[in-house]
Amino acid sequence: MKRHILFFFILGLVFFIRCGKPTTPESLNPDAGGYQIISRLPACAYAQDIVKKDNLVYIAQGEGGLLIISVADPAHPQTLTWISEGVKGYSNNIAMKDSVVYLAAGTYGISVINVADPGHPVVTASNISMKPARGLHIMGNYLFAAISEQGVKIANIDDPTQPDIRGGMSTSGYAHGITNSADSNYLFVAGGEMGLSIFNISNFQQGFGNYSLTAWCDTPGYAESVTISDKGSIAFLACGTAGLQIIDYSDSSDLHIVGSYDGGGYAKKLIYKNNKIYMTAELGGLQIIDVSDVTKPALIGKVETQYALGLEMDEKYIYVADEEEGLVIISIPE
Repeated sequence: MKRHILFFFILGLVFFIRCGKPTTPESLNPDAGGYQIISRLPACAYAQDIVKKDNLVYIAQGEGGLLIISVADPAHPQTLTWISEGVKGYSNNIAMKDSVVYLAAGTYGISVINVADPGHPVVTASNISMKPARGLHIMGNYLFAAISEQGVKIANIDDPTQPDIRGGMSTSGYAHGITNSADSNYLFVAGGEMGLSIFNISNFQQGFGNYSLTAWCDTPGYAESVTISDKGSIAFLACGTAGLQIIDYSDSSDLHIVGSYDGGGYAKKLIYKNNKIYMTAELGGLQIIDVSDVTKPALIGKVETQYALGLEMDEKYIYVADEEEGLVIISIPE
């Protein structure tokens, strides 16, 4: 018993030391396009993914569970707390609704954490059988889980702390990233080696419906995540070693790639905003790509980090979950 107590004491001490003070911001990089790292804060484990609500960011950090950081002062982020007890597996993806966080952990399914009191998070469910959980997406009161070769599963979260598993759909390839159309009639799935699949979910039936595949497009590389434009029928995919792939889906019988950009690294996560794609690329850092002309995407900024994975942003800052560096906060040029 004493050996177990000593082990957990040492583990906690290591995590406490790793969750240290923010480092000093660096000088401007001429290749960064005006985007500047203003602070870094080490994570307690290996930062994988990130969401932000109000002045807090929530980080899925592998075997370290959930880390909560205050970014009220982005230049000086401060660790609030972290929780790993009761969180199963290696947390690699995160989603949030209201005051509840969902962590995807592969074969260990999904853990649910109530963060109504951010200083004292509480695990309300774990090992939920939406497995192997790779990616998460929330649409209204429904949680979608990309479960690799098993496709997509859907859970009702009217009670956010206790997901009620409903139906789902089979997908080609290994489902990783998910998003939905603005009218909630279509679901877009990044399917690994099989590229982009689009499903009709207009007949949703509270998550119990049968959902048909309406369109599909093969892509080079390995499709990890997907987002769509607000100005037309354009989808953007982060495709691993193939970088950014841009697909026109206006004609469901003829989905086709209209543009691409490979800036090095392994394209992982992306956000579309104001005719720009913000994309993490592991060793390739954060890449900012102008897609005002989708046929000619152009790099307008690149911020070097050690191993950029998760991505979040607001009007002034970009928040990167970096597996080696923890939280990296980057200012957006005015």
